[in-house]
Amino acid sequence: MIDPLPELSTEQSDPRYSQIDRLPTSEIAQLMNQADATVPTAVGAVLPAITAAIDAISARMAAGGRLLYVGAGTSGRLAVLDASECPPTFGTDPSLVQGVIAGGLPALTRSVEGAEDDTSAGEEALAERGVGALDSVVGISASGRAPFVLGALAEAGRRGALTVALSCNHRTPLSAAAGHAIEVVVGPEVVTGSTRLKAGTAQKLVLNMISTISMIRLGRTYGNNMIEMSAMNAKLAGRAARMVSDITGVSAETARETLEAADGQAKIAVVMIEHGVDADGARTLLESHGSRLGEVRHAR
Repeated sequence: MIDPLPELSTEQSDPRYSQIDRLPTSEIAQLMNQADATVPTAVGAVLPAITAAIDAISARMAAGGRLLYVGAGTSGRLAVLDASECPPTFGTDPSLVQGVIAGGLPALTRSVEGAEDDTSAGEEALAERGVGALDSVVGISASGRAPFVLGALAEAGRRGALTVALSCNHRTPLSAAAGHAIEVVVGPEVVTGSTRLKAGTAQKLVLNMISTISMIRLGRTYGNNMIEMSAMNAKLAGRAARMVSDITGVSAETARETLEAADGQAKIAVVMIEHGVDADGARTLLESHGSRLGEVRHAR
């Protein structure tokens, strides 16, 4: 059987880069920069597919579902990275957005031999997390054929979950296995087959969109403010105080004092100031409006 991997665009060698080991650093950097500049255009070409997937994901999350990213190697590390950024950015419970990587946590820092090729392990990873009909599973694979990811997506489909494929080649097995297919075709890499480069950048851009826009749809931002963030360190405390001051028009000092009383939660502080209630009263008001600050403010 002929290995189909060399036929994939992400595995092909680009003759423009065949002599990079003989070039000065400045020229290599320029070549890489030029290659990277093509990635946003490739992402832009599939925005309709990305939009459809996000709308479907956010609808299920609004109904109480979770978002799970599944990948192997670089794709798995990007999955875990994007998921891990959601709690500090959007104040989510860590279980709401999860990253699943072939080989488990050890694979974050080193290659776990054979993990990517284990279809049954992908199935088991989804079964262990009790994936159900309200959940959304995004399978990520530059080649679009990683067995671990294919196994996970198949198990997700059997359980009635929404399935999304994110790959960097045309007409991949992963796309065929998913309800929504996103194929960001970036072509050959500067270093042949090193899909942590353009393919990895493309995947990160799409994951940024999926998590960020889903959270916007769920009301976890106010305008372009990270209103759900908690002020857990000096930098975030300063950012939260400016946010509360900008939204309510109070002084920075009043914003800081109210944030203290609100346990560092900016959204609570805004409601306290604008409705003249304590922190518990602010939480009750928010709960009565689906935790959406905009609705509470409009109800004044």
